[in-house]
Amino acid sequence: MEEIKVTAETKEELYKQLLPQIFSIVGDESNSIANMANIVAALKQTFSYYSWVGFYLYDQTSNELVLGPFQGKIACTRIAIGRGVCGTSFKKRETIIVADVSQFPGHIFCDADSKSEIVVPVYQGNKIIGVLDVDSHEYDSFDITDKKYLEQLISVVAQKIIL
Repeated sequence: MEEIKVTAETKEELYKQLLPQIFSIVGDESNSIANMANIVAALKQTFSYYSWVGFYLYDQTSNELVLGPFQGKIACTRIAIGRGVCGTSFKKRETIIVADVSQFPGHIFCDADSKSEIVVPVYQGNKIIGVLDVDSHEYDSFDITDKKYLEQLISVVAQKIIL
């Protein structure tokens, strides 16, 4: 396995260099857990403003999102659909960017130091199977560039996350 190497100056350049490397890592691997683990590790390693990054996966039995592979502090294990940023993103089936999590109604403070967040729904075809959650300890860390490239990442790797 080769090491992730990204040396760009701008956020967009970082994504443009990183995504092909992630696609290469998960390309021949069929294990979903391994793929999700490598995706979150590569993202956390590359972006200094990411304080936490991980997947929450839909559990039909409990009708909740359940913690999947992640990098960062210990996290909430289960999130109700429609609750917090992750549950709301899942319910609305859309990416949500929150500049200041204290201003988001019903935000779940798994990490009291979290200041901003982006959550991207994960689809397999038309079926939503979970979300990719990214937090930062800085306010207003995420923007349209993060949205564009994280959605692109998820659209390409979703078939490698088979549940």
